Order: sequence, then C-alpha cells, then structure tokens
Amino acid sequence: MKTLLFFILLSVISFSCQKEISAPIIVTAVPTLTTTAVTSITATTAASGGNISNDGGATVTARGVCWSTSPNPVATGNHTTNGTGTGIFTSAITGLTTTTTYYVRAYAINSVGTAYGNEISFTTTTTTTALPTVTTTAATAITTTTAASGGNVTADGGATVTARGVCWSTTPGPIATGNHTTDGTGLGIFTSAITGLSPVTIYYVRAYATNSVGTAYGNEISFTSLATAPVLPTITTTAVTAITSATATSGGNISADGGATVTARGVCWSTATNPVVTGSHTTDGTGIGIFTSAITGLTTTTTYHVRAYATNSVGTAYGNDISFTTSAPDVYVAGSESNGTKYVAKIWKNGVATSLTNGSNDASANSVFVSGTDVYVAGYEINGLYSAPKIWKNGVVTTLANSSCGSDANSVFIEGTDIYASGHNGSCTPTQNVVAVVWKNGVSTSLTNGVNLAEAVSIFVSGTDVYAVGREEISSTLNVAKFWKNGVATSLTNGVNTGEAYSVFVSGTDVYVAGDEYNGTNYVAKIWKNSVPTSLTNGANDASANSVYISGTDMYVAGDEYNGTNYVAKIWKNGVPTSLTNGTNDAYAESVFVFGTDVYVVGEEKNGSNYVAKIWKNGVPTSLTNGTNNAGGYSIFVK
Repeated sequence: MKTLLFFILLSVISFSCQKEISAPIIVTAVPTLTTTAVTSITATTAASGGNISNDGGATVTARGVCWSTSPNPVATGNHTTNGTGTGIFTSAITGLTTTTTYYVRAYAINSVGTAYGNEISFTTTTTTTALPTVTTTAATAITTTTAASGGNVTADGGATVTARGVCWSTTPGPIATGNHTTDGTGLGIFTSAITGLSPVTIYYVRAYATNSVGTAYGNEISFTSLATAPVLPTITTTAVTAITSATATSGGNISADGGATVTARGVCWSTATNPVVTGSHTTDGTGIGIFTSAITGLTTTTTYHVRAYATNSVGTAYGNDISFTTSAPDVYVAGSESNGTKYVAKIWKNGVATSLTNGSNDASANSVFVSGTDVYVAGYEINGLYSAPKIWKNGVVTTLANSSCGSDANSVFIEGTDIYASGHNGSCTPTQNVVAVVWKNGVSTSLTNGVNLAEAVSIFVSGTDVYAVGREEISSTLNVAKFWKNGVATSLTNGVNTGEAYSVFVSGTDVYVAGDEYNGTNYVAKIWKNSVPTSLTNGANDASANSVYISGTDMYVAGDEYNGTNYVAKIWKNGVPTSLTNGTNDAYAESVFVFGTDVYVVGEEKNGSNYVAKIWKNGVPTSLTNGTNNAGGYSIFVK
C-alpha cells in the first residue's frame, strides 16, 4: 500500500515539473523597396516605378509611386496604383506642370503599414522641348564576352542630342550611369559594341539619348551571352560525282557550327590545291547538315581540287581537299558516207560511226542536236525517186512528210520537250513549187506560199521565238537570202544579186545569220547581224559563210574561200580568218561549235580522189573516214 502511494505521488510531482509549450511568434514589418530612375520626362508627364524585394512578411496589397513639389511625398497625396505583390513595376506620372521640380518615391503597403523607396527629383520640360525619341537595335554577334547593338534617334525633342549609346545590366531597366557606351551625338542610326560580359548570363539593353532636358531610353531587349567563345565550324567535303567535261557534283557535311551560326556554305574549286572561297565557289544555304553543290564552268580534261567551306562569325573553315579530272566532251557529227553505191546517213560520236540508214537508198544526216542524253538528227532518205524528211531520235526514225515529190529536213533544234526542224516540202503540182517549212513536233508550218521555190536551211529557237533562215528563188538564176521570225519573212538581200542564208544563231536580243551574196563576179561570204550585213571576204574569189556560233562576245564563222585553184576551209573569229587547210585540195568547213575554250569545226577535205569527213579542234584536223569512199561532215554538236 505504501508502495502504491509512493508511485502516485511521484507521478504528480513529475507532471507538475514539465515545461509549458507555447506557439511561435511571427514578426512582420513594412516592405523593402527601391525607386526606379525617372525617364521619359516631358512638360506634363514622366515615368518611374519601383522594385519590391521583400514584402516584410505580409502581402503587399498596394504599390506605386507618389510625388510632390516638396521632398518626401506620401501615398495619400499624388500617387499611382500599380498592382500588388513583390517585384518590379512601372508607373506613369501625369498631370505635371512645366519647368517644375518634383520629388518622387515608390511606395508599398502591407498590413503593417506603408514603406517608401529612395527619393528621386526631376524637373519637367518646357512646352517647346522634350526628351529625345530613341529605339534600341536587336543584339547581334553575341559571344561569351561581347555583343553588338545600337539604336536610332528619330527625334531630338527640340534640343541637340549631346550623347547617345546603349546601357546594359543583368537586371531590367539599365540606365546610362551604369555600364554604357558613348556613340556620338545627334540624330540617326548608331551602332554600339558591348564588352566585358560574363558567359551564360542574361543581359538587358536599352539605347539612350541625352539632350538638355534629360536622358531618354529606347525599348528594352535582352540576350544571353554564350557559354564559350565560338570557333570555326567542323566540315567535311563530299566525294565528287557526276563528272563531265564541264561540270561535277560535290558538297559537304557541317557537323558542328563552332558555337556561332553558319551564315554561308558551299564548295570552292581551283586547279591548284587548297582552293579558297574568294575564288570559284558555290553558295548553298546556311546552317549545319549535309548539302550538295553543282560545280560548273569547268575546262575539259583538267584536274581540279575542291573543298567544302562553312563560314560563321569567327571565319571560314574548309573540309578536306579532293581532286578530280574532268572528262573529254562528247563530240557528235552528222553527215553521210558512200558505201560505193549509195550514200548512208551517219552519226559519229567521238569518232565512232553509227549508220542511221541501211544503205539501200541514198540518205544524209544534215544536222545534230543533243538534249540531255538524247541525240536528235535531221536529214532525208530517198524513198524511190524522191527524198523524205527524217528525224532520228537515238537512232529511231520518224518521217516528217511522205511527199512523193521530194522533201528534206535540213536542221533540228530542241527547246524543252519540243522538237523543231526546218527544211522544205516538195510539191507534185506543176504550178506549186517547193515550200520552205518549219516542223514543231512533226506538225509543219509553211513559211512560203509555193509561188517560188524556197527552203529553210537552219533553225534556232530562243524562248518562244522561232528563227529560220534560207532562200527563196525569184527566178531560175536569182535567190533572195531570207530570215523568218515566227513565220514573218525579212529579206536579207535585195534581189539584185543572188544570195543565200545557211545558218542562224541568236544571242540575247541579237540575231546572227551566215551566208553569201554574189557581187556580180564572185560570191562574198557574209554575216548579217540584226539584218545589217558585214562582208568577211573582199569578193576577189568565191567564198561562203556556212555556219555561225556566238560564245560570249566572240563570233565564230565556218566557211570556205577559193584560192584560185581549190577551196580552202576557213574559220573567222570576229572577222579575222584562219585557214584550216593549205589549199592543195578542195576543202569545206560546214559547221562550227564552241565548247569552253575549244573551237570545233566539221567539214570535208578531198584526198585526191574522194572527200574525207574531218573535224578540226582548235585548227588540228582529225579524219572521221578513211578516204576509201566519199564522205562529208555537215553538222557538229559538243556536250
């Protein structure tokens, strides 16, 4: 019993000795804030604001700025109300008097009371002057420690702008008394170099302009400095493919931009190692990744070096150097060769002949044109007693007209997917003569009415315009050289002396025609440029201009001139003649083609008994036939 009473007494004593536990005491205070610098001061308005960094432990229920003409303005006087809570706010001060000094403070109210920021004074302007008007330029060329910006002062407020530039800070609302540049005076656009930045930091920038009224600020922009200083991009060169005599394909792969945007990329090439972008180059977009480049304007059988390049703000990086050699061009010649009995229409590619007809009838290939991988040939084949005009595409023949009274296709030209040919259609009517015609995709259009014999010898298409040249017979001994544009005829000669046109070439707005005109004694080789004639020979001997080709500003004409004994094959460059043969045997230059810096001429030269079809490349002859049988080359195309 005593033991039980002892434990009860001990419990009572122990409980009475426990420490009393009380609730924690929360201490609140007025907010903590600062006043924003006054800007945009005019005669009756200004702008300010504040930054509440601490609410004092109780919610900020009102904030703004208050002002007065006396120091220490309070929120019960002139004031703004600009929301609640902590953070940055802006305030528009209105209803001011001109040329008056005011005092302004930011305020913040919580349950404890009203707190004020630092006091700032300013003076309103007169009614005739105000702060400048300025805008801020976007930040560019951003690196780890630098950037570029600037501004545009569009109005000086009626007082000269004595200072301008940009100011920046890591907090919003930078002012010109902090980090800033000084970039001249007056109105207009200016650029500013921002320096001394820290990596991976957000900066706020405003342009400023100061006049006698004060300092105005432009719109605020922000940017983040880079993590590390940028370097050159990383790039490799793509293997060269699709190599032809004048073109190739390459490209590159930019795997890293070096920390700065790639603003230009492509390939550059040269005949020397390590080509640079200031030489021949392509421009193939921007940014990283894979790109392809078309290399053009190359010279045949020449070794080139190519490198991919990529440019960023640091400079230009190059990929690995790759060399390649352009191929020789494909040279196509249309003509004919006797098999001992009949003439066979033939096409030679790089000197290798292919017969277009089987030799059972006389035939001739008069013209060749290559478009893409397709080879077109115009000519004729005798179908009994008379000729039929033919077009061969890759050796497959199409007959343009089945006249039993003789027709011929003299020339072919490809424009897009359209096939044009020129020549003549025969007539079986006694009162109807051979008509000069143009075929488009096999459909003929007559250029003459059949009163006089006529034919179109050459055709050229430029855009939607179709040009043809040839002759029209006005008597049994007199031809007029003719030029047709879209079917409308122009006479190149006046009909006093006979003349003929054999070739047409269009360059830009200029139309060149080659042919000849009789001077009463001999034929004179002539060129008509826009219908104005120029003589290539002096008329002392017979001569003819058979083909014309324009390359850049140079005019090439192939033809022949009699030397008193034989005809000499000739080439005129800008009117200056060069003999291709020595005059020992008759020779004729029928067609000319310029490829790059190389000049190709095709024709024939007699070997004593037979004519041998020949090509002259830059004046050096190559025989297409062996001279066993007569042969001639009439048209050449190089691709």
